[in-house]
Amino acid sequence: MADRRFLTLRKAIMFYICIGNIFLLFGCAKTEVVSEDNTVTNENIASTTGTIAIETEAIETETQDAIQSSTDQPSEAAPEYKIIMVGDVLLHTPVEESCLQPDGSYDYDSLFSNTKEEIAAADLALVNQEVIIGGADLGISGYPCFNADYSLCDSLVGAGFDVICHATNHAMDKGRAGLVNCAEYWRDEYPQITVLGIHDTADTSTSCGADPAIIELGDMRIAVLNYTYGTNGISLPADIPYAVDLLSEEQVAADIQRAEELADFTIVCPHWGTEYRLTPDASQEKWTKVFAENGADLVLGTHPHVIEPVEWVTDEASEHEMLVYYSLGNFVNWTSGTGEGVANRMVGGMAEVILAKKEDGEVEIADYGVEPLVSHVTSGPEGVTTYFLENYSEELAEENDIVLQDSSFSREYCVNLCDSVWGDLWKAE
Repeated sequence: MADRRFLTLRKAIMFYICIGNIFLLFGCAKTEVVSEDNTVTNENIASTTGTIAIETEAIETETQDAIQSSTDQPSEAAPEYKIIMVGDVLLHTPVEESCLQPDGSYDYDSLFSNTKEEIAAADLALVNQEVIIGGADLGISGYPCFNADYSLCDSLVGAGFDVICHATNHAMDKGRAGLVNCAEYWRDEYPQITVLGIHDTADTSTSCGADPAIIELGDMRIAVLNYTYGTNGISLPADIPYAVDLLSEEQVAADIQRAEELADFTIVCPHWGTEYRLTPDASQEKWTKVFAENGADLVLGTHPHVIEPVEWVTDEASEHEMLVYYSLGNFVNWTSGTGEGVANRMVGGMAEVILAKKEDGEVEIADYGVEPLVSHVTSGPEGVTTYFLENYSEELAEENDIVLQDSSFSREYCVNLCDSVWGDLWKAE
């Protein structure tokens, strides 16, 4: 609006200057008069040119005010987008039993009832779906060969998740049928959901030439890749050898490089590490280097079933920086283990990363953090759910049946664990 006003004022100035020139020309030819005392006067010229000068000065002042008004307008802040990810949805038998309905169906909504508001509020929400969703016809089962009912897909979508990471060591627990059933259900019922890590057709696999999944957030293009270290020794189907995205250095490097060509920001979600270890192992360190040197921007790791540190990693050759969440732990679980260390498995994290575009168009991590989570387990219908630690009271901790498996569990235990692993990245109330 200020620019348009400026152009209008310029036109006005030019008009008055033209009129002024006409008067000047006319005055030189016509307005010179002889007074009674025989002196020559130019009163008309002086009067006319004086009026023009005054009006021109006023217009110039208004023009300057318009220009100043335009430059004083505050520039709009670059839009920011919030990405969140949670760890393993790990459905042990007592978890499945808590979701079993009187009519024999399953409803998993209770697992997400205390966290869904924040999940749905994110611009992009990811989850590691540890368990294959092969449907009730293949038998609902817990450890060691997991399988969930299709209604889990409904609950994940209802909770607000946009991206489902299926590349886990349990992806082949129900063989070819379980994987194909899962992929088909997602595609048929929720085509708007981005499902990563498993494939029943070649056209979605990067190993068969497909491009990485790209998600648009406003004017940003975000690439997301998902891999697992293995499938518990279960071979991939002979007719679909691309069924699960595995950590292969050549393929991972090619995928990240292609993602960097297509997108503004690249996220890698690896299923890696050593179970129940609170620090990264040598394999994680190796893969972190591979991700960084090929240009990945953010790593959101899963599989150890406990939380691990968050840190910035810099590739020495390119000086490229990458943020790594080594493990987000469990989001939902009721482990069958007993004894020291079991309490660690009840604490997970919600990664929170804010993306923004810089003036040069590059997407950067403007802020980041982690919100601690606690798996709360009690016997009976809808007895398993997840709370944010900030909302988890001492009374709830005392009611958690995990104390029967590890007596050291308490709210204070969870707080101390987060302090020791994440330090200042989070703050207890």
